[in-house]
Amino acid sequence: MNWIIILVVLTGLVVLRRFKLGMLAWLGVWWFAALVFVRFGFDVAVPMSVVKLYMGIVSLGLMAYVLSDRNRLKQVQEPLVALLTERSHAVLLGVIALAIPSAVAANIYFGMTAPAKPPVFGRTVHPAPPTELNVFDKEFDLVSLDNPYRHLEEAEPEEFATRVAHGREVYYENCFYCHGDLLAGDGMFIHGLNPIPTNFQDQGTLPILQESFVFWRITKGAPGLPEEGGPWASAMPAWEKFLNEDEVWDVILFIYDFTGARPRARHEVDH
Repeated sequence: MNWIIILVVLTGLVVLRRFKLGMLAWLGVWWFAALVFVRFGFDVAVPMSVVKLYMGIVSLGLMAYVLSDRNRLKQVQEPLVALLTERSHAVLLGVIALAIPSAVAANIYFGMTAPAKPPVFGRTVHPAPPTELNVFDKEFDLVSLDNPYRHLEEAEPEEFATRVAHGREVYYENCFYCHGDLLAGDGMFIHGLNPIPTNFQDQGTLPILQESFVFWRITKGAPGLPEEGGPWASAMPAWEKFLNEDEVWDVILFIYDFTGARPRARHEVDH
């Protein structure tokens, strides 16, 4: 959480309480405060598709709040009716009538004419991992780290299947929004992400990676990406804050099992 932004928003709301704002003005204030919180209140960038989704929910909530009480509805209607009917507001009404289509046109124009800018440096898709990883209050040696449950695939197939099923649950509760139903990097939030989520179905992804690498990327997310992996505006969180160690290993088992890929063995790296 970006506590500075949250503190600024809360301070602004407290200050505005000293002014006698009407219901319509307060609706605008709360809507704007929610926009600032959703857009800038998190350390990890929030995709615009997610911002639009939550702002739609906020708008519906404010609308329900107004419609649930006749007095509140009247307080909102009166200034709107006055704006539309009283001659004293004709200039303001004209400005609003021109500003709305002008803003829409400007947004379309600048979106269509924005020049393509190359990255300031070349991006490494799979940057070199660190040799050591501090996560879950442990120190992991990524050079020698193996998935502690991979051996179950042959030693105890039933337990392995249970692990994979659990990993499937973890994936569809947390990951499919970006990485997609079929793990192809085409989830519902894809258009708000840069770069787009990893396509696990791509044969140039999972088969060339060791499970220790995937463990590092999942646990540390975008905030833990080294500079050679930039420019990076991904919203992928550091999942160490939301999942436990077993859940991370299980979801790794699932994505390899689902795609039919095999993790890169350590001897392939050594040679």
